[in-house]
This record gives sequence, structure tokens and C-alpha cells, in this order.
Amino acid sequence: MTQPSLQQLEQHDAFIHRHIGPDKAQVEAMLTRLGVSSVDELIEKTVPAAIRKNDALDLADAVNEEEALAELKSLAAQNTIYRTFIGMGYHDTITPNVILRNVLENPGWYTAYTPYQPEIAQGRLEGLLNFQQMIMDLTGMELANASMLDEATAAAEAMAMCKRQAKRNKSGVFFVDADSHPQTIAVVKTRAEHFGFEIVVGDPEKDLPAELFGALLQYPGSTGAVRDLTDIIDRVHEAKGLVTVAADLMSLVALKAPGEMGADVVIGCNQRFGIPMGYGGPHAGFFAFREAYKRSAPGRIIGVSVDSKGRRALRMAMQTREQHIRREKANSNICTSQVLLAVMSAFYACYHGPDGLRTIAARIQRLADILATGLQKKGLALTHDNWFDTLTVATAGKRDEIYQRALDAEINLRKVGDDALGVSLHETASLQDVSDILDSFLGAAHGLDLAALDSEIAAKGPQGLPKSLLRESEFLTHPVFNSYHSETEMLRYLKTLESKDIALNHSMIPLGSCTMKLNATAEMIPVTWPEFGKLHPFAPADQARGYTEMFEQLQRMLAACTGYDAVSLQPNAGSQGEYAGLVAIKKYFEARGETQRDICLIPASAHGTNPASAMMVSMKVVVVACDKSGNVDTDDLKAKIEEHGDRIAALMVTYPSTHGVFEEGIREICDLVHDAGGQVYIDGANMNALIGVAAPGQFGGDVSHLNLHKTFCIPHGGGGPGMGPIAVGEHLKPYLAGHPVTGVPETDTANGTISAAPWGSASILPISWMYIRMMGRQGMKKATEMAILNANYVARCLSEDYSLLYTGSDGFIAHECLVDLRPLKEASGITEEDIAKRLMDFGFHAPTMSFPVAGTLMIEPTESESKEELDRFIEAMAIIRKEVEDVAGGRYSVEDNPLHNAPHTLEDVMAEQWPHSYSRDVAARPAAWLKEHKVWPASNRVDNVYGDRNLICSCPPIESYME
Repeated sequence: MTQPSLQQLEQHDAFIHRHIGPDKAQVEAMLTRLGVSSVDELIEKTVPAAIRKNDALDLADAVNEEEALAELKSLAAQNTIYRTFIGMGYHDTITPNVILRNVLENPGWYTAYTPYQPEIAQGRLEGLLNFQQMIMDLTGMELANASMLDEATAAAEAMAMCKRQAKRNKSGVFFVDADSHPQTIAVVKTRAEHFGFEIVVGDPEKDLPAELFGALLQYPGSTGAVRDLTDIIDRVHEAKGLVTVAADLMSLVALKAPGEMGADVVIGCNQRFGIPMGYGGPHAGFFAFREAYKRSAPGRIIGVSVDSKGRRALRMAMQTREQHIRREKANSNICTSQVLLAVMSAFYACYHGPDGLRTIAARIQRLADILATGLQKKGLALTHDNWFDTLTVATAGKRDEIYQRALDAEINLRKVGDDALGVSLHETASLQDVSDILDSFLGAAHGLDLAALDSEIAAKGPQGLPKSLLRESEFLTHPVFNSYHSETEMLRYLKTLESKDIALNHSMIPLGSCTMKLNATAEMIPVTWPEFGKLHPFAPADQARGYTEMFEQLQRMLAACTGYDAVSLQPNAGSQGEYAGLVAIKKYFEARGETQRDICLIPASAHGTNPASAMMVSMKVVVVACDKSGNVDTDDLKAKIEEHGDRIAALMVTYPSTHGVFEEGIREICDLVHDAGGQVYIDGANMNALIGVAAPGQFGGDVSHLNLHKTFCIPHGGGGPGMGPIAVGEHLKPYLAGHPVTGVPETDTANGTISAAPWGSASILPISWMYIRMMGRQGMKKATEMAILNANYVARCLSEDYSLLYTGSDGFIAHECLVDLRPLKEASGITEEDIAKRLMDFGFHAPTMSFPVAGTLMIEPTESESKEELDRFIEAMAIIRKEVEDVAGGRYSVEDNPLHNAPHTLEDVMAEQWPHSYSRDVAARPAAWLKEHKVWPASNRVDNVYGDRNLICSCPPIESYME
């Protein structure tokens, strides 16, 4: 018998076989079911010949997990971790190990989907409700949302909301405190430019305009100043404007809350609450506001409702604000948040409790006081009389000398203005750090006795905080923040919440348009390496050589996968990627003098964020119709081009379409727009059906955003983190976003700034690097082929029981299919929601419901699921189909059947009385495999209408738990 070669043995160990679900025998069985002889034949029948790639991807060969980790470790080792006291909204912190291991490193938390289906997401929803309560308490505001993408974009969203709310104020002026973080000012200026607002930056004590619609104030200031904002806020209110306060979360433990000063909106970042700096992200921005603004607030809000049995249940409130529904009428284009990071910071607050947080804040403040007192005793002047953790020190012409002395001691300080240095203390700082900082400023022979200084300050009380601004109000009084301070208690609380959710560690999540695929452990391991996690985003560039090399390699990889010429990694969500791409197009036309181009053509089949993003850059949305096959109607497109002519700026088209088909006319569509002088934006949300078989940059695209949290394996994290870099053609490369603090190579700050950090959520980019490196040119193409195979197999099997809405000309689909449930609803009264909820009884998350077509389910199985798992899902759908027939045939009534009452909880099945016409076994174990393992929905069907009519977005009082 011939023995396998070494190469064959090594291929058997390759990561490709671990990422892709079906083995060789399963592939053959699925091909047979589809009536094709090979995967190549399937791709030929699915992907239009006019766009198919005939050459290999320009990627390296695949390597195994150990090799990829070793390679990335060598890159990480090029990063140098200094003690960093730069501040500017980023501070070193400690992630409690119980949260690190059981949340950040736990697939039960990081592989879950956005909680659109609340009955199987009660754990994450409780974590997010805790986050909202934490933010409301610390800011002194009435409501908070379930997080934003970062502090700077939260400020930009607040500006837009202030304009929406100040309806009677005709001013277009927005004032920005000059002592705001520079990255925030840059992002706000960019957003304002495309909205047509005027930004005035200055000292709010002196430069406040007489007429304005809003103002942004930093508290404490970026350079450390702590001042009472009450009078400034009153002046803005007298001008009929609204005030946003950008607040440091840790300082609010010690300082008077902005809400108590009259703030209308309070924004900031949760990073200090146990989230690594990660060279800029991911971190959760927070957004708190007056209750009167709840209908206008961006992002998601978690609310308390009841289920069908009257029990307390949580859900996303006011879901009709979601961008895929509101489209160009949306409040913003945000369609995700930073769930994983938000819940981590809420758990940090639960673990430490209010007393623990007071201790942390007091210790930081004490170290700042010791440093300030020491510097002043030696004759150095501080720029501000009051401070919390940040000092700005005048250096009397010795700034560069002091700065270099600190660098020699492996300490990073911040250069401020022409002749000052900033120092920001934080949770991990020590008395030894203060001593070393004093050595940098004063020389080693300064002779200060720090213990004596500490005793002196202890006797006097806090030095930097004015007594009038010391916090007097209580915070975090709810039991959830006062019950889990031991590791045992915290561990069990986290496990209790995790057990209420369905994530990919339970079963497939067959969501169309969201590509819930394997997030491999090897890809996740580098995220918590300190070489990536402990780097400040504004550290000197020579300390981030490893990151720089990884960015460059990843950019080349993504360019190879898409067929474009350049990549920007700055946008830290798909929505931001769409915005960044449209900004680049707009800048391109401005440079050409074609400023009249303001029309964005968007097919009716496009992702809902597309029109919302066009609105963000003040483009006018013109909808292009789709034909009966789900394709863009080229006749209607021609008519719209004829009508609008040289006003056309762009076409935004999703490819393959959201209808789940490869449109055969895509090249003609792109050519029509180009002939009219416009640009083509190809939404990259469905890139999982393209890599290796077609490249948008080669069949007509000018720019695409890439959802790294879909195609490139960054996990969804229950609704975030995400990354949405953009890939562009050579002609758009000069118009990619820059950054004012750390320059991004080959970019210009005149193009604007999209995100707070230069490379977005940098610390999760190693996930995508690992994925592409381990898959290589062969694996990336095979993943696409298997995604298309799995989707077609599921579609073909489901077509025996259900109607499919769209297919290609040969009867095949792309990566997802739309199951049309409207005929069944008409015959039986069973709705798409009934079927979605019934799938929970089988242990499956529901597919995407009623998008992009009402009355449908959109299903995308991904390449990571084996045929065995696909068959389980197909069997569940077949059983459900039989149950629908039982309703239509009269065996079950419309009011009492397993679908209408789904999902069924453990409490239902254990109840003494069973009131239904079907058995408990039918309710809870409708398929045989459920006798081996069962995931119980945590609540019965949640009443969304009740929740919106009785909007409660804070933790319920303890009495409600006892009812």
C-alpha cells in the first residue's frame, strides 16, 4: 500500500480542514443532491462567467495554526510596551481575570449574534441593561443607549442629534471646546463638513458664539482642567442650543455628574473600566441623554418588557428605528454597537462595586496629587489649578529634554502646545511610577520624600478637586452592583447569564446577510497578548513596529481578496466603512471640481444602511427598482441616469445581492454608472460569496467596505465589536481618511477623520490576519466555494417544503436564500415570527426575519457548518412545515399550536397543569437529537408593544425580582 507523502500528511493537519465544515464525503453527497458533478461545475452555474476569476489569489500558501501563531508572535514582539501616561481618553487598566477568561475569551459570549431574538439572548441583554444603568448613574442622565463605536463618533452623533432636537433653532453653528481630545475634534469636524454645519473651536468661557445649535464640552478637559460647567451650559440653553459633555468615566466616580450641571447629552468611552487600550480599540463609546430625546437617539436601547406569561423579559426597545427599516429616514447609519466591550465594563463595575470604584478613583487621584505637589515644590508650574488624574506641566524651555529623559526610562508622556508636557495617571500606576516621572522632570537628585508627601496630602484631603465639584450623589446602588464582589459569586453570575443565550458554541446561527461562521480559537488567542493589548494608540510610532507591519500585511491581503489597490483600516464598523467610502467619493469629485454630483442611486435590494450612509454625506437618495427575479432593473437604472445626468455621484449596490443571487448584469450596471461619470460603491457585506471566485475591484467597483466581523472571522460579540475597512481603486487612494494625532501613511488629514483611533479597533485585526494566513490562497477560495455549496444544499432541501423567492438563471443561489412564508401565512395564519420562535425550541437561532422582503426568512449557513448540522436544521424546518399543515388542516387551532406558543421554556414544561392540545414532548423535544442536548429559551415570547408603551431602560428595582 502506497504511503502518503510528507506534503499530504501536512495538508491533513492544515487549518483549512478545521475551518470548513463538510468533509470530502459530505461534499460529494451534497453535490449529488444538487445534481452537479463537481464544485467547479456548481461555481460555473452560480457565478456569472463575465466576472469569474481565472487566476489564483495573490496570497501566500496556507500555514497551520502553530506556524501562524509563531509568525504573528514575532510581529507582536516588535511592539515595545512602555509605561504610558499620555491620556487623551486612553489609559492602562486591569481586566479582572474572571472577566478576561469568562467573557472576553469565552465563545459563549464572543460568538453570539445581536440580540434581535430576545428569548435566547436574555443574558447579553441583562449585561447591556447593566451597562445602561452604570452609564446613567455615573453621568446623572435619564437614559443611555447600549453603547456606541467610540468616544469621537459618539460626539459626532451627539452633534447630529442636537441639531435634530433643536428644531426651532435655525443656527448652523456647533461650538467645540478647544480642550476636547484632538481626535474627537477631528471626527466632529469631518461629520460637520458633510452635514453642512459650521464648527467653532475655542474657550467656552470666552468664545461661545451668540447663536449656535449646540456645544461640546470636555469634562475634565483633555489637558486635565476640571471646571464647573453649569454657567456655560446655562448660556448655551439661553441661546436655545443643547450641550453635549464628553466625560471621563472614571472621573465621574469622584466628580459631580454632568447631568447635575444641566447637560443634555453625555458621551465618552468605557475603556478605563477594564478594557485593554489595544492601540485604539475596540472600546464601547457611551451615550446618555434626556428621556425626551429617546426617539431621536442613535444606536440601540435595551428596555424591560414582559413575555407572553407576564414575566419580566428584556429586549431591544423601539426596534423600528433600525436602519434596515428606516433607510434614508434613519437617525444615523449605525447598525451595530460594542456589545462585548460594553458588557465587560458593566461586569467590571459589578465586580468592583461602587466602593471598589471609589477606591480605584481615589488612588488615581492621590497619585496625581502627589505628583502635582512634588512638581510644584520644585518650582514647576501647572497649567491648571484643578485636576483629577491629568496634569499639564509648563517646562520652561526644557520640554524636549524632559520628554527624552522619560523615554530613556521607558515612559511615554504627552506633548502639549509649544512648551508643556501632559501626564495622565491611571489604574495600573504606582508610587514608583510617580517617582520615575519626577526623576524625568527634575532629575534623579530631586530629594522629594513621596511618603511624606502622601501623608501631607492625606491630612489635607484631595488637592486637585474643588470641593464644589466633589460628587455627593450616590451611584450604582442597584443590587447587581453590590452582590458579586468575590470571584466565586462573579463566576457564577457570568455563567448564569451565558446559559441564557444561544451562541455558535451551541449550534449554527443561520442568519442571512450576517455570515455567522467559525471564529477559530487560534484566531482569537492573539487578541489578549499584552504586546497588542497594552499599547496606547498615540504612543510613538517606533514603539508600534509590529502593529505597523501587521497593518501593511493585512492591507495587502485584503487588497488581494478584493481586487482593489489600497485599503484603509480606520473605520471600526461596516456603517463607518460605508460612510468612509462615500466621503472618499465626495472628496474625489471635489478635487475634480464636480461638486454638483449629489445623487446616490440605491437599488431597492440594497442593505438598509446604504441609504442611511448616503444621508450622512448629504447625498440625495434615488431608489432604483428591482425586477421580478430580484435583480437591479437596468431599464429603471438607465431612466434614473437619464433623469439625473451629471448630478450622479455614486451607485451603492450589494453584491451578491441581499436577495441571494449573483446578478448577471453587474458589469453592465457598473459601466452605465461610470459612463455617467459616477462611482460604484459595492457593499462588501456579502464578500463571503466572492473571495477567490470574483473580485469587485475587477468587475466594476471603485470602493467597497469589508465587514471583517462577517467574512474575515472577527466574531460578532453579541452585536460588536466589528471592523469595516474600505478597499479602493487607485484613483480614490488619495482621498482615504487621515488622522491628526498619529499620521496614517499615504493619507492626508484634509480628507477628514472617520474614527477616534488611526487604525480603528486595531487589537482585533490579528483575528483576520490569522484567518487569511492560515487559509492561504487555496483555503480562502475553498471557503467561498463551500459557502455557496452549503447554501445551495440547504436551499434545495428546503424547496421540498417551502417556496424560495429568488434564484439565478440556472436555479442556483449565491450564499443565502430567501424562504417565502407568505403562502403558508395565508393558508394557516402562521407567521414568519411563529416559525422563527419555534426554531428556538430546536436549539437554533432564527434566520433573518422579514428582510429584505416582508414575510420571508433569509438563511445563510456559511462554510463552517458540516452537512450533519445542516441536516439538523433542514429536519427542524421540515417538522415545522408539518406543524403548519396541522394548523391549516385543523389538527391544531390557530390560537393553540406549537408554533404560536413558541418558544417553550423549562418552566412551561415543568408546570403542574399542561393546557395545550399537543404534548410537552412536542413542545420541548420536537426532534430526536434534543433528547441528548437541549438549550432552553430563557423566556416566552417577548411583548415588544408592551415594552415600547411602557419604556423602562434601567435595571428594575429589587422588589420586581421578588414578585
